[in-house]
Amino acid sequence: MAMVYSHPEITRNQIKLAASRQFPEGDVQHWWHPPTGRGVRTRFSDDLLWLPFVVNYYIEVTGDKSILDEVVPFIETPVLSEGHDETYTHPEISKEEATIFDHCFRTLDRSLKVGEHGLPLMGSGDWNDGMSRVGNQGKGESVWLAWFLMKTLRGFIPHCLDRNDQSRAETYSKHIDSLKNAVETKAWDGEWYLRAYFDNGDKLGSQENEECKIDAIAQSWSLISGEGDLNRSKIALKSVDKYLVNREDQIIKLFTPPFDKSEADPGYIKGYLPGVRENGGQYTHAAIWTMMAYAALKDGQTATELFSLINPINRSSTRTGSQKYKVEPYVISADIYGVAPHVGRGGWSWYTGSASWMYRSALESILGFKVKSQVITIHPCIPKEWDRFQITYKTGKTEFEIIVLNNQEESSIQLDGEKSQGHEIPFKDDGGKHVIIVKMST
Repeated sequence: MAMVYSHPEITRNQIKLAASRQFPEGDVQHWWHPPTGRGVRTRFSDDLLWLPFVVNYYIEVTGDKSILDEVVPFIETPVLSEGHDETYTHPEISKEEATIFDHCFRTLDRSLKVGEHGLPLMGSGDWNDGMSRVGNQGKGESVWLAWFLMKTLRGFIPHCLDRNDQSRAETYSKHIDSLKNAVETKAWDGEWYLRAYFDNGDKLGSQENEECKIDAIAQSWSLISGEGDLNRSKIALKSVDKYLVNREDQIIKLFTPPFDKSEADPGYIKGYLPGVRENGGQYTHAAIWTMMAYAALKDGQTATELFSLINPINRSSTRTGSQKYKVEPYVISADIYGVAPHVGRGGWSWYTGSASWMYRSALESILGFKVKSQVITIHPCIPKEWDRFQITYKTGKTEFEIIVLNNQEESSIQLDGEKSQGHEIPFKDDGGKHVIIVKMST
């Protein structure tokens, strides 16, 4: 997704590549090894949904709906037998092929099953791979997945309507309503949202828990998805700030306390030392989502503060900080350790999707730059002390110089000296150089 502004063809090709690793049943390889294609078939509940999620984003930015008509074959390997969470196989290229649209709705249709509380089934893990035994018996439910699925379904409904698939559009719309009701009635814990329900019905991410009382991504995605109750989301973020944001150690924890000695068996995550990787340290991928949630609330002060907290260059600005961090200051680390004696130490640098989310959070969440089908919008979320910033955007043969001035007497947008009506700036790839001036009032 981070490549879509500068090199949309890379995003487009990645969509086709991901679709080519999907089984006809709608699930996908959780990972695979090029060039052979060997990889794992699992019961993970989120990996298949990233395909329609990225397709929605790609079309929103580029307006290129032709991606939905691209035809890509499936892969085939025996389905998982009962009691098996994964298999490592070398699948065959299927004779069956389908459009990207078809690939997407197969993943969505497969993801509509819910558990006892009306929430999506977690399977052998969702975004957090380490929570591999929360729902692997087929009954556990994921609260985070509810937010993610709602946003993905919401984005895909227009594509269904474009193709006169009214029935599927109505099914998805009703499912969103059902999930919203379930998450607000069954997953609100008083000061934040639960993370999940175990197969046996026990809560995870609750004040009742001895470990993993609060998990960040169930809170941040209530805002990123746009589907959460706004008042509750604000309360939940206050709880994140209270329990998970540690400004002294410059980390934003994934959850707290880490798994260690309780009877709960969430999966292989418990095999990590407390405070390491997903087990209660900073998992930077999720920390960026926390920052984006504050930006969604238009809290530019906190959003930029957390961005600076995450920024690796700030961890090596002193000799002491550099010796504590121990990894490169010019790339994102997947995780930062959160328990003594290794607090602040980086891990898994050069290996993380966090870098692309960091880029998007800076460009879209803070600077407020977005493109929607050849329309530029600028909605900055910055602190008062920022007087100005500047973006150079090149698309095709056309270049835009975007100058944003803060703390002005009145708000306005100009394109090449002409005042623009509203916040949308339509453009064509005319090969010229243009200047956009955005004034933000105090």
